[in-house]
Amino acid sequence: MTSALPLEGVKVLDLTQIMAGPYCAMMLADMGADVVKVEKPNGGDDTRRMGPPFIEGESAAFLAINRNKRSMVVDLRADRGREIVHDMARESDILIQNFRPGSLDRMGLGYEQTRSINPAIVYCTISGFGITGPYAKRGGFDLVAQGMSGLMSVNGQPGDAPTKLGVPICDLNAGMFAAIGILTAYISRLKSGQGQHVDTSLMESGIAYTFWESAMYFATGETPGPMGSAHRLTAPYQAFETADGYVNIGAANQANWERLCSAIGRGELLSDARFAEPRDRMSNLPELVSTLEDTFSQETSAHWLKALEAASVPAGPIYDLDQVYSDPQARARDMLVETEHPVAGRISNIGIPIKLSETPGQFRRPAPTLGQHTDEVLGALGRSDAEIESLRTEGVVG
Repeated sequence: MTSALPLEGVKVLDLTQIMAGPYCAMMLADMGADVVKVEKPNGGDDTRRMGPPFIEGESAAFLAINRNKRSMVVDLRADRGREIVHDMARESDILIQNFRPGSLDRMGLGYEQTRSINPAIVYCTISGFGITGPYAKRGGFDLVAQGMSGLMSVNGQPGDAPTKLGVPICDLNAGMFAAIGILTAYISRLKSGQGQHVDTSLMESGIAYTFWESAMYFATGETPGPMGSAHRLTAPYQAFETADGYVNIGAANQANWERLCSAIGRGELLSDARFAEPRDRMSNLPELVSTLEDTFSQETSAHWLKALEAASVPAGPIYDLDQVYSDPQARARDMLVETEHPVAGRISNIGIPIKLSETPGQFRRPAPTLGQHTDEVLGALGRSDAEIESLRTEGVVG
């Protein structure tokens, strides 16, 4: 394992806030990129004020998704503020922004304007609906994208009101796709020397995750609905109620089905024509679930999990977050990390889910306080102490 980080030396100008953009920038920062987060005056990133909870005045939401970055405050409405960001863009490899489409163009910071001063820059736009099409100028939020991407139409229990996923999946997916797009464009730049515009959206990030549902729609013309925790193509593959809770059972193929029947003492189901083959089990799903729950309800979750593990049937408990972060596997994989914050003190954070054997990502610094690195960044841009004081007096930086 080497000491260098994989993106060490890569400069990222982060003009994002809330979730999708900051998540994208954080993933690059975790792998060593120097990410400078430019925040607006009077409060900075709106996530700083989202809560409770607050930890010594710091928003837990902001602390969660802005580690490994530096923060500076710049007023983009001021001419001198835009000049600073232009200077930063000139020296940056990557720029990420999630303003409503057209907003940065009016400030002289759009893709074409930025490319004119730095042709090699990889410029990423994350928006609600993308920079083209009839909805391009609309603002976008995760909830709206979950509804318009089809995700809410297939989530929840049959007959229930539309239910969004419990996590902001479209925001997070858009950030993930943006990071993939940025790294792809950056690799292309290493070959050609030419930058390009990376464009992704919350709506597309939701649509892209409807693989099984879209495949069924394309094949049959029928629109799939919600199925609770059940799988759309195979069974049994869902949560089953036990004597004291629930367990997830993943007997998704014929071999696992046969092992399951043996493990729970229901060998007679193997000769039941309703459940003989995967297609039979899907055609008779309500009957299958009912007969299996009759059995699972007779013993505790711990009993069944032990029996299923012994039989090599994929199964697992349904954790709350306290159980997640107590689990030995999550801890062995460093998915709970503690860092020291200058204001909030010792804080916990989600670990880095990508493990590299030679150049792994690192926690180098906690989420920054607002404007913590303004003077540091301006000094690196060649601004004198007197200039910095003048900018601060005018309210251009903070």
